[in-house]
Amino acid sequence: MTNYLIVGNGAAGTTAVEKIRNQDKTGKIVMVTEESLPYYSRIRLPEFMAGEIDEKQLIIKKDSWYRDLSIDLVLDTRMVAADKKAKVLMAGNNRQFPYDTLLVATGSHSFLPPIQGVKKNGVFSLRNISDARQIKAHAETINDVVLIGGGLLGLESGNALRKMGKKVTIVEFFPRLLPRQLDVPGAEMLQAQMEDMGFSFRLDAKTSEFTGTDAVDGVLLEDGELLPCGMVIVSAGVRPNMELAQLMDLDADKGIKVDDQMKTSAPDVYAAGDVAQFNDLPPYGIWPAATEQGEIAGSNMAGTAAVYKGTTMSNKLKVIGIDLASAGNIDAEDQMENKTRIEKDVYKKIIFNGNKIAGCIMLGDTSGFNRIVKAMSEQTNISSVKEDILSDGFEF
Repeated sequence: MTNYLIVGNGAAGTTAVEKIRNQDKTGKIVMVTEESLPYYSRIRLPEFMAGEIDEKQLIIKKDSWYRDLSIDLVLDTRMVAADKKAKVLMAGNNRQFPYDTLLVATGSHSFLPPIQGVKKNGVFSLRNISDARQIKAHAETINDVVLIGGGLLGLESGNALRKMGKKVTIVEFFPRLLPRQLDVPGAEMLQAQMEDMGFSFRLDAKTSEFTGTDAVDGVLLEDGELLPCGMVIVSAGVRPNMELAQLMDLDADKGIKVDDQMKTSAPDVYAAGDVAQFNDLPPYGIWPAATEQGEIAGSNMAGTAAVYKGTTMSNKLKVIGIDLASAGNIDAEDQMENKTRIEKDVYKKIIFNGNKIAGCIMLGDTSGFNRIVKAMSEQTNISSVKEDILSDGFEF
């Protein structure tokens, strides 16, 4: 009987155990996580902060799911030592976790830039349920919030706090919102919609200092403007959780290096999700890549050969209640052949590389997005529909 150990219970780890159990009905599966909840939805954390849902409604895989698949889920547990030769990991509570095959799916953490005052009380980042609990509690004591970074989770956090009656100002280093997902026209449309909701913006702005004695009381920008506030949420990207990789001395660069079977440099050790680096590219940091990598890793761990070929960069979600989807090359400089369509509260752009779709942006209406991503992934020749691709009634 094979002894499977999965460290991390996010999208990659959870997909992997589903795949393993599908192929191996009798193997022992142990899943260990530092989290205090079973697999839950990070993208719904702002809803929890706003009081729209409770913690139970965040949970995607309930206790019964783990029982039904005979998965031993161990919460609130952090690995502190490893013996690759003996194939065993040790946790901080002195518990030992032996394995025949191991998946490192430890995910990522928020990056806090070295801004003066970043350690003050009232400065937060949002990555997990623990962060959300702290932000929700602190928000009850303040009125003004400054968000550093106009990224996806940051904007959603700001919207949750706006719903709680807080005044929200967003400081973005780039000259537009969501620079990875939107070009200039799309970002301008989103910004206008958010300003109508009550958000304030400082774009193309750098933060110099978080002011205050013990607790933050303002954000000082490099141009000298001071934004008074009782809370700061920093949304400046993420970094892989590499502690276990270092304990095991795995080959790593921007993440744990993996091959096309998600194998690491150590025998019988795999990695997937935000912590994995494939083909010398930085970790994708998106849900579709985590699930695809988890599936490949799970198959190979259970003895069925599977090959990972990379993931098309794509995001589909709601930003402050507005549908947004983007994929591939968004052609932010507007240098490639493209077709755009702009209507009230709807912006669509399809980018072409010859007779193939290179990327797309959809704001306000994301119908057809999944088929576009499929066409991109399969390098479909779309010459016969190129002219009509954004016309009324067109079916992707």
